[in-house]
Amino acid sequence: MKPACEHCSKGLAMDGEAYICSFECTFCPGCAGDLSRRCPNCGGELVARPRRAMEPRLA
Repeated sequence: MKPACEHCSKGLAMDGEAYICSFECTFCPGCAGDLSRRCPNCGGELVARPRRAMEPRLA
């Protein structure tokens, strides 16, 4: 998971809101909205990135 928006370089928390395309280009919510939820790199749809727990769960 990328730690910063590829458009504005804003830091992104692993458990915070972010948007990704199928190639995992990563954007903050503000930039994703400004980009009309379209990746400027591949033209793909930007969707909500899954959130990662801060500590991995043990089975």
